[in-house]
Amino acid sequence: MKQTRRAAFTLVELLVVIAIIGVLVGLLLPAVQAAREAARRMSCSNNFKQIGLGIHNYHSAYNQLPRQKGGTSGAVADWALSSAVANHEELSYLVALTPFVEGQSLWEQISNPLDVNGGGIDYAAMGPTPDSNNLQPGNALFYTPWSIEVPTFRCPSDPGVGLPAFGRTNYAACLGDSPFRGSAGPTAPNLSRPNAESQYARAANRGAFAPRTSTGFRDILDGLANTVMASEIATDLGDRDVRTDPAVLPAAPGSEIPSACMNAGADPARPQFWAAGVNTLTSQVAAAHARGYRWADGNPAYSGMFTILPPNSTVCVGQALPPNPMQAPGAGFTPTTNERHSSGVLSASSRHQGGCHVLMGDGAIKFITDSIDAGNSNVLPVIFMGPGISAPGSPSPYGLWGRLGTRGASEVIEQAL
Repeated sequence: MKQTRRAAFTLVELLVVIAIIGVLVGLLLPAVQAAREAARRMSCSNNFKQIGLGIHNYHSAYNQLPRQKGGTSGAVADWALSSAVANHEELSYLVALTPFVEGQSLWEQISNPLDVNGGGIDYAAMGPTPDSNNLQPGNALFYTPWSIEVPTFRCPSDPGVGLPAFGRTNYAACLGDSPFRGSAGPTAPNLSRPNAESQYARAANRGAFAPRTSTGFRDILDGLANTVMASEIATDLGDRDVRTDPAVLPAAPGSEIPSACMNAGADPARPQFWAAGVNTLTSQVAAAHARGYRWADGNPAYSGMFTILPPNSTVCVGQALPPNPMQAPGAGFTPTTNERHSSGVLSASSRHQGGCHVLMGDGAIKFITDSIDAGNSNVLPVIFMGPGISAPGSPSPYGLWGRLGTRGASEVIEQAL
Protein backbone atom coordinates (compact mmCIF):
# COMPACT_ATOMS: atom_id res chain seq x y z
CA MET A 1 0.00 0.00 0.00
CA LYS A 2 1.37 3.34 -1.06
CA GLN A 3 1.70 5.96 1.66
CA THR A 4 1.38 9.70 0.86
CA ARG A 5 3.06 12.35 2.96
CA ARG A 6 0.86 15.22 4.07
CA ALA A 7 2.29 18.70 3.37
CA ALA A 8 2.71 20.90 6.47
CA PHE A 9 4.67 23.86 7.80
CA THR A 10 7.78 23.16 9.70
CA LEU A 11 8.26 24.93 13.00
CA VAL A 12 10.84 27.23 11.47
CA GLU A 13 8.52 28.21 8.62
CA LEU A 14 5.72 28.92 11.08
CA LEU A 15 7.95 31.18 13.17
CA VAL A 16 9.04 33.06 10.05
CA VAL A 17 5.42 33.66 9.01
CA ILE A 18 4.53 34.89 12.52
CA ALA A 19 7.52 37.23 12.46
CA ILE A 20 6.52 38.64 9.07
CA ILE A 21 2.95 39.21 10.25
CA GLY A 22 4.26 40.98 13.37
CA VAL A 23 6.44 43.29 11.27
CA LEU A 24 3.53 44.11 8.94
CA VAL A 25 1.23 44.88 11.88
CA GLY A 26 3.92 47.08 13.40
CA LEU A 27 4.22 48.99 10.14
CA LEU A 28 0.46 49.23 9.69
CA LEU A 29 -0.54 50.54 13.15
CA PRO A 30 1.19 53.94 12.85
CA ALA A 31 -0.42 54.41 9.44
CA VAL A 32 -3.84 53.59 10.92
CA GLN A 33 -3.25 55.98 13.81
CA ALA A 34 -2.13 58.71 11.41
CA ALA A 35 -5.23 58.18 9.27
CA ARG A 36 -7.46 58.39 12.36
CA GLU A 37 -5.79 61.60 13.51
CA ALA A 38 -6.16 63.07 10.01
CA ALA A 39 -9.87 62.29 10.16
CA ARG A 40 -10.17 63.79 13.66
CA ARG A 41 -8.27 66.88 12.55
CA MET A 42 -10.59 67.34 9.58
CA SER A 43 -13.63 66.96 11.85
CA CYS A 44 -12.08 69.49 14.23
CA SER A 45 -11.64 71.94 11.36
CA ASN A 46 -15.24 71.34 10.23
CA ASN A 47 -16.56 72.11 13.72
CA PHE A 48 -14.57 75.34 13.73
CA LYS A 49 -15.97 76.17 10.30
CA GLN A 50 -19.49 75.75 11.71
CA ILE A 51 -18.63 78.18 14.50
CA GLY A 52 -17.33 80.65 11.91
CA LEU A 53 -20.54 80.37 9.92
CA GLY A 54 -22.52 80.83 13.13
CA ILE A 55 -20.59 84.03 13.91
CA HIS A 56 -21.30 85.41 10.43
CA ASN A 57 -24.98 84.51 10.68
CA TYR A 58 -25.16 86.13 14.12
CA HIS A 59 -23.55 89.26 12.70
CA SER A 60 -26.04 89.29 9.83
CA ALA A 61 -28.89 89.11 12.35
CA TYR A 62 -27.62 91.63 14.93
CA ASN A 63 -24.95 93.66 13.10
CA GLN A 64 -22.38 92.82 15.77
CA LEU A 65 -20.35 89.88 17.01
CA PRO A 66 -21.63 87.82 19.97
CA ARG A 67 -20.22 89.33 23.13
CA GLN A 68 -17.40 87.69 25.00
CA LYS A 69 -18.54 88.25 28.59
CA GLY A 70 -22.11 89.26 27.95
CA GLY A 71 -25.36 88.46 29.72
CA THR A 72 -27.36 89.87 32.61
CA SER A 73 -26.05 92.10 35.37
CA GLY A 74 -28.54 92.81 38.16
CA ALA A 75 -27.57 94.54 41.40
CA VAL A 76 -23.99 93.49 42.06
CA ALA A 77 -21.26 94.60 44.45
CA ASP A 78 -18.54 92.47 42.83
CA TRP A 79 -19.08 90.66 39.53
CA ALA A 80 -16.47 88.05 40.48
CA LEU A 81 -18.76 86.66 43.19
CA SER A 82 -21.00 83.71 42.30
CA SER A 83 -24.70 84.41 41.89
CA ALA A 84 -27.82 82.35 41.21
CA VAL A 85 -29.85 85.48 40.38
CA ALA A 86 -27.90 86.87 37.40
CA ASN A 87 -24.80 85.86 35.47
CA HIS A 88 -22.87 89.13 36.06
CA GLU A 89 -22.01 89.50 32.37
CA GLU A 90 -19.70 86.50 32.49
CA LEU A 91 -21.04 84.44 29.58
CA SER A 92 -18.81 83.44 26.67
CA TYR A 93 -19.46 84.20 23.02
CA LEU A 94 -20.44 80.55 22.56
CA VAL A 95 -23.66 80.97 24.57
CA ALA A 96 -25.14 83.43 22.08
CA LEU A 97 -23.99 81.20 19.21
CA THR A 98 -25.96 78.11 20.27
CA PRO A 99 -29.05 78.83 18.12
CA PHE A 100 -26.76 79.48 15.13
CA VAL A 101 -24.97 76.11 15.38
CA GLU A 102 -28.06 73.90 15.59
CA GLY A 103 -28.37 74.28 19.35
CA GLN A 104 -31.85 75.81 19.41
CA SER A 105 -33.17 73.47 22.12
CA LEU A 106 -30.25 74.35 24.43
CA TRP A 107 -30.76 78.05 23.72
CA GLU A 108 -34.44 77.74 24.66
CA GLN A 109 -33.43 76.41 28.08
CA ILE A 110 -30.89 79.20 28.60
CA SER A 111 -32.92 82.15 27.29
CA ASN A 112 -36.06 81.34 29.28
CA PRO A 113 -36.73 81.05 33.02
CA LEU A 114 -35.89 77.51 34.11
CA ASP A 115 -37.53 75.18 36.59
CA VAL A 116 -34.94 72.53 37.40
CA ASN A 117 -36.71 70.52 40.10
CA GLY A 118 -40.44 70.92 39.48
CA GLY A 119 -40.92 73.36 42.33
CA GLY A 120 -41.38 76.58 40.38
CA ILE A 121 -39.00 78.95 38.59
CA ASP A 122 -35.48 78.49 39.99
CA TYR A 123 -33.48 80.59 37.51
CA ALA A 124 -34.18 83.73 35.53
CA ALA A 125 -33.53 83.84 31.80
CA MET A 126 -29.82 83.50 30.90
CA GLY A 127 -29.09 81.59 34.08
CA PRO A 128 -26.67 82.04 37.00
CA THR A 129 -22.97 82.84 36.86
CA PRO A 130 -21.22 79.97 35.06
CA ASP A 131 -19.01 79.32 38.09
CA SER A 132 -21.96 79.18 40.50
CA ASN A 133 -21.98 76.55 43.24
CA ASN A 134 -25.27 75.42 41.73
CA LEU A 135 -23.23 73.85 38.96
CA GLN A 136 -22.25 71.01 41.27
CA PRO A 137 -23.82 67.69 40.20
CA GLY A 138 -26.10 66.36 42.91
CA ASN A 139 -27.21 69.83 43.98
CA ALA A 140 -31.01 70.06 44.03
CA LEU A 141 -30.71 73.28 42.00
CA PHE A 142 -28.17 71.96 39.51
CA TYR A 143 -28.32 74.28 36.46
CA THR A 144 -27.87 71.76 33.68
CA PRO A 145 -27.37 74.01 30.60
CA TRP A 146 -23.91 75.13 31.70
CA SER A 147 -22.76 71.51 32.06
CA ILE A 148 -24.00 70.25 28.68
CA GLU A 149 -21.15 69.41 26.32
CA VAL A 150 -21.97 70.71 22.84
CA PRO A 151 -20.36 68.47 20.18
CA THR A 152 -19.77 71.43 17.83
CA PHE A 153 -17.67 73.11 20.53
CA ARG A 154 -15.35 70.10 20.89
CA CYS A 155 -12.36 68.99 18.82
CA PRO A 156 -12.30 65.16 18.41
CA SER A 157 -8.50 65.17 18.78
CA ASP A 158 -8.86 66.33 22.39
CA PRO A 159 -9.37 63.33 24.71
CA GLY A 160 -10.57 65.34 27.71
CA VAL A 161 -13.93 64.20 29.05
CA GLY A 162 -16.00 64.31 32.23
CA LEU A 163 -15.54 65.80 35.69
CA PRO A 164 -14.05 67.87 37.22
CA ALA A 165 -14.78 69.83 34.03
CA PHE A 166 -18.36 70.77 33.25
CA GLY A 167 -19.08 71.46 29.56
CA ARG A 168 -15.70 71.59 27.80
CA THR A 169 -14.82 73.66 24.75
CA ASN A 170 -11.81 73.67 22.43
CA TYR A 171 -12.57 76.96 20.68
CA ALA A 172 -11.61 80.24 22.37
CA ALA A 173 -12.32 83.86 21.38
CA CYS A 174 -9.32 85.96 20.35
CA LEU A 175 -8.95 88.88 22.77
CA GLY A 176 -5.95 90.48 21.07
CA ASP A 177 -2.29 90.88 21.98
CA SER A 178 -2.55 92.54 25.41
CA PRO A 179 -3.87 90.89 28.58
CA PHE A 180 -4.60 94.10 30.48
CA ARG A 181 -8.29 94.48 31.34
CA GLY A 182 -8.69 91.19 29.47
CA SER A 183 -11.20 89.90 31.98
CA ALA A 184 -13.10 92.94 33.32
CA GLY A 185 -12.95 95.04 30.15
CA PRO A 186 -14.23 98.58 30.84
CA THR A 187 -16.20 97.62 33.96
CA ALA A 188 -15.62 98.27 37.64
CA PRO A 189 -16.45 95.53 40.22
CA ASN A 190 -20.09 96.71 40.36
CA LEU A 191 -20.29 96.51 36.54
CA SER A 192 -20.43 100.28 36.12
CA ARG A 193 -18.22 101.74 33.39
CA PRO A 194 -16.05 104.52 34.84
CA ASN A 195 -14.05 106.74 32.52
CA ALA A 196 -10.64 105.54 33.74
CA GLU A 197 -11.42 101.84 33.32
CA SER A 198 -12.84 102.53 29.87
CA GLN A 199 -9.63 104.31 28.82
CA TYR A 200 -7.49 101.38 29.87
CA ALA A 201 -9.80 98.91 28.13
CA ARG A 202 -9.86 100.87 24.87
CA ALA A 203 -6.07 100.94 24.80
CA ALA A 204 -5.49 97.23 25.55
CA ASN A 205 -8.55 95.31 24.31
CA ARG A 206 -7.44 95.07 20.67
CA GLY A 207 -8.84 91.71 19.55
CA ALA A 208 -11.81 90.85 17.34
CA PHE A 209 -13.61 90.18 20.63
CA ALA A 210 -13.33 92.56 23.59
CA PRO A 211 -14.65 91.68 27.06
CA ARG A 212 -18.03 93.26 27.88
CA THR A 213 -17.84 95.34 24.71
CA SER A 214 -19.78 95.08 21.46
CA THR A 215 -17.59 94.72 18.37
CA GLY A 216 -18.47 94.10 14.74
CA PHE A 217 -16.91 93.59 11.35
CA ARG A 218 -16.82 97.39 10.98
CA ASP A 219 -14.27 97.50 13.81
CA ILE A 220 -11.86 95.05 12.14
CA LEU A 221 -9.96 97.67 10.16
CA ASP A 222 -7.01 95.39 9.40
CA GLY A 223 -9.30 93.23 7.26
CA LEU A 224 -11.26 90.11 8.10
CA ALA A 225 -8.82 87.85 6.22
CA ASN A 226 -5.92 89.26 8.29
CA THR A 227 -7.48 88.98 11.75
CA VAL A 228 -7.82 85.93 14.01
CA MET A 229 -11.36 85.60 15.32
CA ALA A 230 -10.85 82.51 17.51
CA SER A 231 -8.41 79.66 18.00
CA GLU A 232 -8.19 76.15 19.35
CA ILE A 233 -7.29 75.48 22.96
CA ALA A 234 -6.54 72.08 24.45
CA THR A 235 -8.51 71.14 27.57
CA ASP A 236 -6.79 70.01 30.74
CA LEU A 237 -6.29 66.31 31.52
CA GLY A 238 -5.33 66.75 35.17
CA ASP A 239 -1.63 66.23 34.46
CA ARG A 240 -0.28 69.79 35.14
CA ASP A 241 0.32 70.41 31.44
CA VAL A 242 1.87 73.86 30.94
CA ARG A 243 -0.58 74.52 28.07
CA THR A 244 -3.78 73.74 29.95
CA ASP A 245 -3.30 74.43 33.67
CA PRO A 246 -2.36 78.12 34.00
CA ALA A 247 0.37 79.00 36.46
CA VAL A 248 -0.64 81.71 38.94
CA LEU A 249 1.95 84.48 38.76
CA PRO A 250 2.72 86.42 41.95
CA ALA A 251 1.92 90.14 42.26
CA ALA A 252 5.38 91.47 41.54
CA PRO A 253 6.97 93.94 39.12
CA GLY A 254 7.70 92.23 35.83
CA SER A 255 4.97 89.60 36.17
CA GLU A 256 3.11 91.29 33.33
CA ILE A 257 5.97 90.60 30.86
CA PRO A 258 5.29 87.48 28.70
CA SER A 259 8.73 86.01 29.41
CA ALA A 260 7.74 85.77 33.10
CA CYS A 261 5.18 83.17 32.05
CA MET A 262 7.76 81.31 29.96
CA ASN A 263 9.99 81.11 33.05
CA ALA A 264 7.23 80.29 35.55
CA GLY A 265 8.66 76.86 36.43
CA ALA A 266 8.31 74.05 33.91
CA ASP A 267 9.92 70.75 34.94
CA PRO A 268 13.42 70.67 33.35
CA ALA A 269 13.14 66.91 32.81
CA ARG A 270 9.59 67.17 31.38
CA PRO A 271 9.24 70.67 29.87
CA GLN A 272 5.62 70.13 28.91
CA PHE A 273 4.59 69.89 32.57
CA TRP A 274 4.90 72.18 35.57
CA ALA A 275 7.50 71.35 38.20
CA ALA A 276 6.36 70.35 41.67
CA GLY A 277 5.54 73.37 43.81
CA VAL A 278 4.39 75.67 41.00
CA ASN A 279 1.02 77.18 41.90
CA THR A 280 -1.57 76.63 39.19
CA LEU A 281 -5.29 77.28 38.92
CA THR A 282 -6.16 73.67 39.69
CA SER A 283 -3.84 73.49 42.69
CA GLN A 284 -4.52 76.94 44.14
CA VAL A 285 -8.23 77.40 43.34
CA ALA A 286 -9.86 74.04 42.56
CA ALA A 287 -9.55 71.12 40.16
CA ALA A 288 -12.64 72.33 38.28
CA HIS A 289 -10.87 75.49 37.07
CA ALA A 290 -8.61 74.73 34.11
CA ARG A 291 -8.32 75.59 30.44
CA GLY A 292 -11.47 74.93 28.43
CA TYR A 293 -13.39 73.46 31.39
CA ARG A 294 -16.47 75.72 31.14
CA TRP A 295 -17.78 76.51 27.65
CA ALA A 296 -20.28 79.06 28.96
CA ASP A 297 -17.74 80.97 31.07
CA GLY A 298 -16.29 84.04 29.34
CA ASN A 299 -13.32 84.45 31.63
CA PRO A 300 -10.07 84.09 29.64
CA ALA A 301 -8.87 80.91 31.35
CA TYR A 302 -11.86 78.98 30.03
CA SER A 303 -12.81 80.44 26.64
CA GLY A 304 -10.36 83.20 25.69
CA MET A 305 -6.87 83.48 24.20
CA PHE A 306 -4.25 86.10 23.36
CA THR A 307 -1.75 86.26 20.49
CA ILE A 308 1.26 86.92 22.71
CA LEU A 309 3.29 83.72 23.07
CA PRO A 310 3.14 81.27 20.13
CA PRO A 311 0.72 78.31 20.09
CA ASN A 312 1.31 75.53 22.63
CA SER A 313 3.35 77.79 24.92
CA THR A 314 3.06 77.96 28.70
CA VAL A 315 -0.07 79.71 30.04
CA CYS A 316 -0.35 81.91 33.13
CA VAL A 317 -2.82 84.10 34.98
CA GLY A 318 -2.12 86.95 37.39
CA GLN A 319 -2.58 86.67 41.13
CA ALA A 320 -3.25 90.35 41.78
CA LEU A 321 -2.61 93.79 40.37
CA PRO A 322 1.11 94.34 39.67
CA PRO A 323 2.21 97.25 41.91
CA ASN A 324 2.92 99.62 39.02
CA PRO A 325 1.24 103.05 38.97
CA MET A 326 1.21 102.95 35.18
CA GLN A 327 -1.36 100.15 35.44
CA ALA A 328 -3.75 101.86 37.86
CA PRO A 329 -6.72 101.89 38.16
CA GLY A 330 -7.37 98.20 37.95
CA ALA A 331 -5.51 97.74 34.68
CA GLY A 332 -3.76 94.56 35.71
CA PHE A 333 -4.50 90.92 35.17
CA THR A 334 -7.26 90.43 37.70
CA PRO A 335 -9.93 92.75 39.17
CA THR A 336 -10.17 90.85 42.46
CA THR A 337 -8.32 88.16 44.37
CA ASN A 338 -10.23 85.45 42.48
CA GLU A 339 -7.57 84.11 40.13
CA ARG A 340 -10.10 82.09 38.14
CA HIS A 341 -11.51 85.41 36.87
CA SER A 342 -8.09 86.71 35.98
CA SER A 343 -6.53 87.58 32.66
CA GLY A 344 -2.99 86.63 31.70
CA VAL A 345 -0.72 85.18 29.06
CA LEU A 346 -3.07 82.57 27.61
CA SER A 347 -2.14 81.31 24.16
CA ALA A 348 -3.69 78.94 21.65
CA SER A 349 -3.02 75.19 21.91
CA SER A 350 -4.19 71.85 20.57
CA ARG A 351 -3.59 68.10 20.58
CA HIS A 352 -2.53 68.22 16.93
CA GLN A 353 1.12 67.82 16.08
CA GLY A 354 3.04 71.06 15.60
CA GLY A 355 0.36 73.74 15.87
CA CYS A 356 -3.34 74.52 16.02
CA HIS A 357 -6.27 75.74 13.96
CA VAL A 358 -7.40 79.36 13.99
CA LEU A 359 -10.60 80.90 12.64
CA MET A 360 -10.00 84.04 10.57
CA GLY A 361 -12.53 86.83 10.37
CA ASP A 362 -13.57 85.88 6.84
CA GLY A 363 -14.48 82.37 8.02
CA ALA A 364 -11.31 80.65 6.73
CA ILE A 365 -9.67 77.99 8.89
CA LYS A 366 -5.86 78.20 8.99
CA PHE A 367 -3.31 75.94 10.68
CA ILE A 368 -0.75 78.01 12.64
CA THR A 369 2.51 76.29 13.54
CA ASP A 370 4.25 76.56 16.90
CA SER A 371 7.19 78.24 15.15
CA ILE A 372 5.25 81.30 13.96
CA ASP A 373 7.06 84.61 14.48
CA ALA A 374 5.99 85.89 17.91
CA GLY A 375 8.34 88.86 18.26
CA ASN A 376 9.95 89.88 21.55
CA SER A 377 8.54 88.20 24.66
CA ASN A 378 10.50 90.59 26.93
CA VAL A 379 8.40 93.59 25.93
CA LEU A 380 5.50 94.98 27.97
CA PRO A 381 2.16 94.47 26.18
CA VAL A 382 0.33 97.53 24.89
CA ILE A 383 -1.23 99.47 27.77
CA PHE A 384 -2.67 102.91 28.43
CA MET A 385 0.25 105.29 29.14
CA GLY A 386 2.64 102.52 28.09
CA PRO A 387 6.18 103.49 27.06
CA GLY A 388 7.58 103.29 23.52
CA ILE A 389 6.30 100.32 21.54
CA SER A 390 3.85 99.53 24.36
CA ALA A 391 1.95 102.80 23.86
CA PRO A 392 -1.70 102.66 22.75
CA GLY A 393 -2.10 102.30 18.99
CA SER A 394 1.37 100.83 18.50
CA PRO A 395 1.91 97.86 16.19
CA SER A 396 1.99 94.59 18.07
CA PRO A 397 5.41 93.83 19.60
CA TYR A 398 4.72 90.10 19.18
CA GLY A 399 5.56 89.61 15.53
CA LEU A 400 3.25 88.09 12.94
CA TRP A 401 1.31 86.22 15.64
CA GLY A 402 0.59 89.44 17.51
CA ARG A 403 -0.38 91.32 14.34
CA LEU A 404 -2.89 88.59 13.44
CA GLY A 405 -4.58 89.09 16.81
CA THR A 406 -5.26 92.82 16.54
CA ARG A 407 -8.32 94.16 14.75
CA GLY A 408 -7.32 97.73 13.90
CA ALA A 409 -3.65 98.56 14.54
CA SER A 410 -2.98 99.27 10.83
CA GLU A 411 -0.49 96.42 10.56
CA VAL A 412 0.49 94.83 7.27
CA ILE A 413 0.44 91.03 7.06
CA GLU A 414 3.15 90.21 4.54
CA GLN A 415 3.36 86.43 4.92
CA ALA A 416 0.78 84.10 3.44
CA LEU A 417 -0.69 81.82 6.10
